[in-house]
Parts: sequence; structure tokens; C-alpha cells
Amino acid sequence: MGTDPVQIKKGRKFDQVLEGARQVFMTDGFEGASVDDIARTAGVSKATLYSYFPDKRLLFMEVATTECQRQADTAVATIDMTKGPASVLREAARHLLTFFLSDFGQQMFRICVAESDRFPDLGRKFYDSGPCVVQSTLTGYFEKAILRGDLVIDDLPLAAHQFAELCKADLFPKVIFGVKSTFAQSEIDRVIDGAVSTFLARYGAAP
Repeated sequence: MGTDPVQIKKGRKFDQVLEGARQVFMTDGFEGASVDDIARTAGVSKATLYSYFPDKRLLFMEVATTECQRQADTAVATIDMTKGPASVLREAARHLLTFFLSDFGQQMFRICVAESDRFPDLGRKFYDSGPCVVQSTLTGYFEKAILRGDLVIDDLPLAAHQFAELCKADLFPKVIFGVKSTFAQSEIDRVIDGAVSTFLARYGAAP
């Protein structure tokens, strides 16, 4: 497909194309996904697909943005934000790690890093749909927890990013650098426990 990532046209079959692309990207990854497979799965012609997305990277990032928002919505809907920090942070960490270690999360990260020089819009869009959503969600909870006296935080955005980075410890680098691809639940729980306890040691209110 072309290399100009700027032109997006929305129309009657836009969502249909997006859903077909999501299915193919989830199954075959970015490199393995072909335009023919995406068009066939979406039930549209290649001409229709090209008319919406002239570049496969742009299509992937649109799918990624939608997927990030879907996962954020799911996390917010399933986490009881009225509970204390230990409970909420543990569930948030579980959602974050699930995404970080997923094939789709890895693909999105690698593409953004690899293509950021040629297509800076990709990196910005990933940042807006990923880290910024996490920051917004966590800072919203932090504000309520601070009012309840559960947390003491001066710089909320920094604290939100710090927590997300704590959730990447050990396992995420191993996945990205190809050291290991699957992990036991005990390994995941170890990272979650470490992230929550470290964060609360820094920002938890004194008893």
C-alpha cells in the first residue's frame, strides 16, 4: 500500500473495513496481514479498502486506537473504582500486563518504534490512544483516592506513568527482545505484586 499516512476517508463501510482488519491483524500480525485477506474478511473490494486506508500502517493504527479504547473501556467497566488503591491498582496492573504481553500490544509497540521516523503520526497516535488513556484513567482514580486520604501524590500524571512503567518490569523487555514469549501466572503475579507494593510504598498515605 502507499506510504502517505495522512488521508483517511470515512464512509458507509468504514466500520466494516476496520472490523475485518482487526480480525486479520489479531490472527496474522502486521507483517503477515495481506490486503487481500483484510478485504475478503471485511467483505469489501480492495478498491474500497484502499479508498479508506491507502496505507496498511495507517489501517493498523486505526485498529490499534480502537482496540486501546475498547480495552480501556473494559477495564473501567470491570474495575470497582470505589475500592482502595491496593485493589484498584492490582486490577489495573492485570489489565495493563495482559495488553503489554499480548501479540497485538507487542506488534503495535514495535511498529511505532520502527516507523516513528518515517511516520511520526503513528507514534503520536499510539501515545494518545495508549499511554494517555492510561494516564487519564489512573489520574481520575488518584484524585478520588487522595480526597479519601488513601494516597498522597503531588504530580498525578507522573505517578500514573510511573505505575504503568512498574507494570513493564522484567517481563515486557523479555518479550520485546525475544528472550521469552510466554509466562506462568506466578511470574505475572510477581510483577503485579511488585508494581502495587512499590507504588504504595511511595504514594500510599501513612497509617
